Formats: sequence, C-alpha cells, structure tokens
Amino acid sequence: MTLFQSIIIAVIEGLTEFLPISSTGHMILASAAMGIHDDEFVKTFEVFIQLGAILAIALMYIKRFFRGLKIYYKLLAAFIPTAIVGLLAYDFIKGYLFNPVVVSVSLILGGVILILIDKKVVNQTSDLAEVEDISYRSAFFIGLFQCLSMVPGTSRAAATIIGGVFNGLDKKQATEFSFLLAVPTMMAAGGYDLLKSELSFTQEQIILLALGSGIAFISAWFAVKLFLKFVSNHGFTAFGWYRILLGILFLIFMWGTDLG
Repeated sequence: MTLFQSIIIAVIEGLTEFLPISSTGHMILASAAMGIHDDEFVKTFEVFIQLGAILAIALMYIKRFFRGLKIYYKLLAAFIPTAIVGLLAYDFIKGYLFNPVVVSVSLILGGVILILIDKKVVNQTSDLAEVEDISYRSAFFIGLFQCLSMVPGTSRAAATIIGGVFNGLDKKQATEFSFLLAVPTMMAAGGYDLLKSELSFTQEQIILLALGSGIAFISAWFAVKLFLKFVSNHGFTAFGWYRILLGILFLIFMWGTDLG
C-alpha cells in the first residue's frame, strides 16, 4: 500500500462509514480497483481507520453519552445479537464473503430496499421524545438487523436505519441510533480484529496508520454533519440509487477485467 493509496482508502472510510452505502464494500472495491493486496498490514490499516472514524462519532455525541445510563442499556440490548452472531460467524465471513462480487450484489439489493424504505418514512413520525427512550425490544430488533451488515456491501448504517424505521422511529432518530450503536459495535469489532493481528510495524507503516486514522476522523466528521442535514430534507432515495449504480458499474468492470 502506497502513501497515495492509504490516503484514498482513509478518505473513503471516513466518508462512507456512517452513510447507508457500505464503507467495507467501498474499501473492497477501491482496493480491487487499485490493485491493493489484502495482506496483514492492509487488514490492520482498515481497522485503524475505522477506529479513527468512530472516534469522530464518539466526540460528536459525547454529551449524549453523559446524559445518563439509559442510552448504554439500550445500546447493549442492540449490541448483543451482533456480538453473538459475529463471534460465531467471524471466520466464515472473513474467509468467504469478502470479495467484490458479494459486495456488488449486496450494494444493488440494499439500494432497492433503501428506495422502498424511503417511501415508508416520508410522513412517518415517532412517539419518542428522544432516541434513548426506545424500548429494549425495539433496540434488540435493530441489533438483529445489524447482523445483516456482516455481509460485505450490506452496510451497517443501512441495516440499522432500516431496523429503526421498522420500529417506529422517524428517519432522524433512526439515523442517530445507528450512529450511537456504531460506537460499541465498531470498537468491539476493531478490537477483536486487532487481537487476531500481528502488531509489528515498520516506521513507515506507523506513519501510514496515524495518517490514515486522522484522515478518516476528519472525513467522518464532515460526512456525518452533511448526512444528517441531507436525510432530514431529502431522505434515503439518493443513496439507494447510488448503491445500485455503483454495484452495476463494478460488476461490469469485473466482467470486463475477466474477459481481458
């Protein structure tokens, strides 16, 4: 991985991690397009930039995390299904599903669902004053939806937002709960990945890790701010069409490469 490639991947991670378009999918597709080999350092780099992105959310919502313990209980209820399924399916997912074809198909199917979901939430209102008032049952249900995002290209944000909408949240609340749930989910996933990695780096690699994390943090901060405003005014349809177009284009790209 060159310096230029690391910057591109870090920007992609920051911009896409909390949008319903699959950051993992984008990184897999971008890596394939740039010819980046999926070695041990590249895997560790992806974990570091994800942690950089999640730090942006943690700081952005830091006041919410200090309001009281209620939000922690609700996030725990949503996190439990992901933790169980993740531990059981980790090796299978990493070994068999992390490829461009799975990502492309998942992007397309998820895009169609997002467009359909957007019609449901156009006039949907919520009975909750704050997102932490969500019931434990609804939080657990959203956690089950989050399990779907373990398939690369599905998008953790898309899965949890859709789960929130089906549980009566309006689009802003569903999006915010998705952001908050990302903190324990991504920290646990990143920590688990790091435990399974060989943490031995050269000076050049340490620079790439630090630079990538910082770039992902800045990109994520601006992406989240813009996303909340966009969703409030326009909904999710544009993201659905974007997913469909990207998935089709990359299938065509891979087909052409195979023919070549």
